[in-house]
Order: sequence, then C-alpha cells, then structure tokens
Amino acid sequence: MRLRIDLGYDGTGFYGWARQPQLRTVQGEVESALCKVLHLTREPDREIRLTVAGRTDTGVHALHQVCHVDLDPEILERCVGHMQVPAPEALCRRLRRVVPDDIAIHAVSVAPEGFDARFSALERTYVYRVSDGGQPVDPRTRGFVVSIDDPLDVDAMNAAAAHTIGLHDFGSFATPNPGGTTIREVKLARWTRIPTLPLTSVEIGGTGIGGTGIGETGIGETQTGETGTGTGSDTVGRYVTPHVESGLICFTIIADAFARNMVRSLVNGCLQVGRGRKTVDWFAGKIAEPVREGSTGPAAAKGLTLEHVQYPADDQLASRAQAIRAVRTL
Repeated sequence: MRLRIDLGYDGTGFYGWARQPQLRTVQGEVESALCKVLHLTREPDREIRLTVAGRTDTGVHALHQVCHVDLDPEILERCVGHMQVPAPEALCRRLRRVVPDDIAIHAVSVAPEGFDARFSALERTYVYRVSDGGQPVDPRTRGFVVSIDDPLDVDAMNAAAAHTIGLHDFGSFATPNPGGTTIREVKLARWTRIPTLPLTSVEIGGTGIGGTGIGETGIGETQTGETGTGTGSDTVGRYVTPHVESGLICFTIIADAFARNMVRSLVNGCLQVGRGRKTVDWFAGKIAEPVREGSTGPAAAKGLTLEHVQYPADDQLASRAQAIRAVRTL
C-alpha cells in the first residue's frame, strides 16, 4: 500500500531533506517517527524509506512538501489502536504527536494508483523573500527573510528573470544530479514588491476601542471617509496592523522540476542585477551559455520556501511519472 504524506517544515534546524548519517534531516525525523508509531523500532529488517517531491537543501523551508511511503496494510493497522478512524487518519494523528515542533504533518492519505511523489509531479512552486534598502526586518520573520542593505531595482530583476522562462539548460545556475542534466522548463519567474497592506479593512466605530460598532470605511478614516489622526467619536486614527509580508520583495518561480541549487543561484543572479552590480545582458548570457562560475553561486538558504507541489489528475499520474523519468534534452 502506498501512502501520500503532505507536510511542511521550518528548515532552520535541518541539514536538508535527505537522510544523512549523524545529521538531523527532515527525512530522518519523519522516518524515525513512522518507525515509532508503527512499532518497527524492534524490527530492524523492516526498512522505511520516503520518496519526496523535491529534496530541499540545508536551511530551506517547506510550506507544502509531498512524499510517499510503501507499507504493508497489516503494519499500517498497528497505529489505529483505540481510535475509530481509518488507518491513514490514525497515522496522521499519531505522527503529529511524535514529530518535532519544526515539522507539521498536514495529511496522510492512500495514494491513487500510479502516484509517485517525485516523478508524478507536474510542477513545483518556490518563493524567495527579501527585505531590501536596510529596512528593519520583523524579528518574527528572521528565519525566512533575507535582509539586504542595498535598495533593489525590481524592474531590472524582472527583466533578468524573464530570460529564465521556457526550456533551458541552467548549467550556469545549477549542478546536475549523477546521470542527470540541468535542463529544466520554467513556467513562471516573477519578482513582486508586496505593498504595505492593512490586516483588516474595517474600523472600530463609536468612541474608540470600547466602541459599539464596526464600520466599513477602512482603518484610520473618519465616518465621512476622511483620513483621521486624532481620537474620539468622530475619528479613529489608531494603529494600522500590517500584513506580515508588507514591504518585502518576493520571487516566485514555478517549474516542472529544479536542479540542485538552481533557485537560489537564479535568485543570486537577479539580486546582483537589482543591485546594479551586473547587467540584464550578463544574466541573459549566463542562460545562453551554461557555464558554472563564482558569480552565479546560491543566495542564502533561509529566504527560500517550497510553497506547493502540483500533480495531474489521478488517471494521468502513471503516464506523467513515466514521461518525466526520461533524460531531458533541448
């Protein structure tokens, strides 16, 4: 029986996804939790191995990662115990209690026929978050936002990123896996400066915090729609709570798959363009001539998050997995 596991994690305390001897990894923690809740710790001959949609590097986060594991049905039933729920749901509940706080188990389900977490995926979405211009970083976001003193030219970075769209050899920005290539198809690559937006668009009416009504005129406005700065029954003028990402620059990139270090190296190249240290033509030349060199190394890991993995309809899973196993060519 194949199970699909949807999860997320804060990558700060992990040496990446893949299991490594003597090092703390996401795969290692989840496999250990599976062995514990399925009572396999005393059965060393039974090995559990997860297959993941995308192996994240040291320090990289995941909001929504996907993996699969193959289990005998009778082993899966061990986790049910007194719970009157299907075995996958029982496993999900028990895993949530066992995994460390920097891992979140979103769901466990029986995988459809032909599902492969890695090879069936249609596309992956990553987001890289930056605070530029020496702006103070919200301390709550310090683990997933990279701070840069220089102001960034978002238009120039988008002009560079536009050269990544389509099927290219990203050899200037990535390292191939053994037997693989750095040819990938990028479907979207876009830098966006998030405006400073209020968390809510309504105001507390009446005579302040203890008022009796909620108006629809917007925070910081009088009942007549004029911006207010004072207090009292006619003017709210209180603190506007911003969205946590307000003011950040976010790079969103979607591709069928990514080679090792590819996203962070593309980010670093774009940042050099945004700082005025490199030109858009330089970036375009690195796409056209895939040669790895020092100026196209990866940006800091903590700014990167795997946001989403997309799969086709169930009846297309097997064919997608078979097609994607072929070595890519231009």
